[in-house]
Amino acid sequence: MSSAEHAEALTSSEYIKHHLTNLTYGKLPDGTWGFAHNSDEAAQMGFWAVNVDTMGWSLFLGALFFFIFRSVAKKVTSDVPTGAQNAVEFAIEFVDSNVKSMFPYKNKMIGPMALTIFVWVFFMNAMDLIAIDLLPEIAKLVGVSLGADPHAVFFKVVPSTDPNITLGMASCVFILILWYSITQKGVIGFIKEFTLHPFSSSNPIVQTLFIPVNLVLELPGLFAKPVSLGLRLFGNLYAGEIIFILIAILYGAGYLFAGVAGLIQIVWALFHILIIYLQALIFMVLTIVYMSLSYQTDEQH
Repeated sequence: MSSAEHAEALTSSEYIKHHLTNLTYGKLPDGTWGFAHNSDEAAQMGFWAVNVDTMGWSLFLGALFFFIFRSVAKKVTSDVPTGAQNAVEFAIEFVDSNVKSMFPYKNKMIGPMALTIFVWVFFMNAMDLIAIDLLPEIAKLVGVSLGADPHAVFFKVVPSTDPNITLGMASCVFILILWYSITQKGVIGFIKEFTLHPFSSSNPIVQTLFIPVNLVLELPGLFAKPVSLGLRLFGNLYAGEIIFILIAILYGAGYLFAGVAGLIQIVWALFHILIIYLQALIFMVLTIVYMSLSYQTDEQH
């Protein structure tokens, strides 16, 4: 799983830090644009820096999702289906049943959005099952061939371990929540949702006094939705990635530790398959639930 030569070249802490650092492109301290040589340099690049590995793999996996589902749709048959058709049909039916059970309103976008979220997040999470040194070592060889310092070639392959991706997706969901909340309830209804709940009174003076209290209670819950949605996915996958890195370090600690590492790796990988699936499911389910809440009127609260 890990590269012996790489493990010898770096200490354990350096190895962990190296694998948790993104390949970042942005404006360097000297004013030129290029790739960061370390995590501190990447942090100094500011808002316009791009994590090339995260962006590249997320786009690739999104395109892979589109290619697989489009290919199956073009070749779908009512005869004995292929394994790919069975898998795609299962995913569609599974998502469709969740949408129907949790979203009792009419919106043709919810189903496709839920399917895209579930499959795309699942694909991104599944990158965690690839041997942890395989793709980074290939990237290092490419970088060295181009004259780069091998220790400055960073390459993270699990997009969902980057909060930029998870919080970015959660922010898109949050924008949709706000949009449908306003379009379905109207601006006045949207404002009432945060000023007349949970405390209300028929006395206008008392109700006016309740408004700031209701805002303090309701607004944090609103803004907590995208934060919790994004950080939950990031935290679980980031923790899983760290464990895989620690297991990889054991391989370079001698034959005895390598044997133990092999056993732990198998057990953790099998358990991590469940995490990969559950985190994709949770992200999808919460998105559907939040969208359903955006449709609820004042009478349904």
